[in-house]
Amino acid sequence: MDEDDDYRGAATLLGADREVAVEVVLRGHFQPIDGRFHWYGRIAAHPEVREIADGRAKAVVLRTPQGEAVGKLSDPDPWGRLRITGTGRPPFEVEGFEVEG
Repeated sequence: MDEDDDYRGAATLLGADREVAVEVVLRGHFQPIDGRFHWYGRIAAHPEVREIADGRAKAVVLRTPQGEAVGKLSDPDPWGRLRITGTGRPPFEVEGFEVEG
């Protein structure tokens, strides 16, 4: 795992009444301005994920072996990977502090 990545690996995306096995790269940081943990990353290109996103921002659940969290899918990058963002408890472990809600 790259030292800048908080989680890289397998995950399950739950949305549009289906579950899709995906590969993700996720990161996060505590934002002192709003007092919340913000997590974000990319989901590897996958046709079912693009169908779930349906060309617009879409709320989904992302599950990893370390946990799950609600996030929002957004536009794909030039390689077909979709961005996912969320606030609060991330779907991966965070060293150094306990994440609130």
